Amino acid sequence: MSETPASILLIDDHPLLRQGIKQLIDMEEGMQVAGEASNGADGIRRAAELEPDLILLDLNMPEMNGIEVLKQMREQGVASRIVIFTVSDHEDDVVSALRAGADGYLLKDMEPEDMIAELKQAAVGKMVISDRLTTLLAQALRSQKPQQSERPDFDSLTPREKDILRLIAEGLSNKMIGRKLDISDGTVKVHVKHLLKKLNLRSRVEVAVWAVEEGLHKG
Repeated sequence: MSETPASILLIDDHPLLRQGIKQLIDMEEGMQVAGEASNGADGIRRAAELEPDLILLDLNMPEMNGIEVLKQMREQGVASRIVIFTVSDHEDDVVSALRAGADGYLLKDMEPEDMIAELKQAAVGKMVISDRLTTLLAQALRSQKPQQSERPDFDSLTPREKDILRLIAEGLSNKMIGRKLDISDGTVKVHVKHLLKKLNLRSRVEVAVWAVEEGLHKG
């Protein structure tokens, strides 16, 4: 991690939970809480103001839920890493969050030290998903597989897209992929857009899960 601490925005309607997470994060040298919000609308405003490295977003909030907040942030161009932090381990919630542009999905019942470890990973550009959700997510994607003619076709990708796909499967962000391949973030973004379209997949997480299932990340 860089010398500058990763800035984190907490969006949750429970003050006690925000305080607890803030205390945990404040004990870590590589991270700092840049701001807090108790509802979705305020969270969207704070995200635009602060441009934090990472946003920890509650799923179940009154008035505007986390999925809606997430969608609005992505529509408004918020480029921060956004990790859903919730009690819900329902398959629909997990899939909806990831398809809406979340960079991770963590459960609130995890051990504090595990949460900190996952946040550190998220802050440096890795996708984070609570362990017990990984199998659930893979099953959900399998059950929603498109028709045979629409199934992902690895051979349709260019060599560069295949390289990027493998790095996505390792959980790397566009910035980290660009650094590794010596190309710009913008170029990576264009390649990702193209490979998603070719593979008939809707998110980086779907790409990662599919690539791991197919063994393509080892190529």
